Amino acid sequence: MNTEERRIRLTVLGGYLGSGKTTWLRHQLHEGRFAGAHVIVNEAAETPVDHALLGQASGLSVLAGGCVCCVAKDELIALLRRLCDERSRAGAERLTQIVLETSGLADPGPIVTAIKSDPVLVYHIVVSEIIVAADARHAMSQLRAEPLGRRQIEIADRIVVTKVDEAEPADLVRLLATLAGLNPAARISGAVKGVEVPLPSFEGIAPELLPDLSSEAPKPPIAPVRLHLDNSIDWTAFSVWLSALLHARGDDIVRVKGVVRTPAGRLLLQTVRKVVQTPEILPEQDGLGEDNMIVLIGRGFTQSQLERSLRYFAGTR
Repeated sequence: MNTEERRIRLTVLGGYLGSGKTTWLRHQLHEGRFAGAHVIVNEAAETPVDHALLGQASGLSVLAGGCVCCVAKDELIALLRRLCDERSRAGAERLTQIVLETSGLADPGPIVTAIKSDPVLVYHIVVSEIIVAADARHAMSQLRAEPLGRRQIEIADRIVVTKVDEAEPADLVRLLATLAGLNPAARISGAVKGVEVPLPSFEGIAPELLPDLSSEAPKPPIAPVRLHLDNSIDWTAFSVWLSALLHARGDDIVRVKGVVRTPAGRLLLQTVRKVVQTPEILPEQDGLGEDNMIVLIGRGFTQSQLERSLRYFAGTR
């Protein structure tokens, strides 16, 4: 057995905010893929949510409060070293695979470089694949406006185009051609709720000409804002407020997610841009996220502004 075969295989799962990484990974775990893998979930927000959906993982670690490509890079290296140390102990179960689900704001490139440059990890871990999820409905607008979205696609070994059932056929074909133009070497597949589906042919279709973003004035950074909901919140008022907020600021609010306690039970609330996903009922189980804590990820707003706006709609000024 050569050195590479003895090392732990690391799969990096990336993709822009709301691209469907967790949904895709959740289905792969359900189907028995990545069997025995230790899953690491990275979230930019201090309040993690996505790990609540990955209970089928053999092992699970959460790195919250910063992206592992920059702010939380040292934490990631320390965690990977610890997993390698545990694997080396006599009698320990031999870990063969790790899946790192990155934050939607993470650039996979620096992550891979950090692992390959570490004097310890280079002997214990090999990056086997970089998978990047791309939302069929929103990926094109992200590619037009966000350099990060392009960098994620350009470094991928495999691109999984998610939510293909929600895209117009002509738009989907143009997106596929554009993705292939950005990264001709990547394998492209399609998925709906994590299940692989066939994609239409895009042979002969010209990719969309993307604008040059290098000379544009830098935009304010995308950042998470936490919003705590009082237990006495009127859920009708909250729903109206969220709908109005997304309608007015949907281009600035890229992602909303959180676990909320409602008369119908504990619900996983998620939005991507202006689209509110169908809430999912979560079990009454410890460790599945902090109740009534909503994380809004975007630019151009502050926590105090959102709190004042919600109080106005809820009539608690």
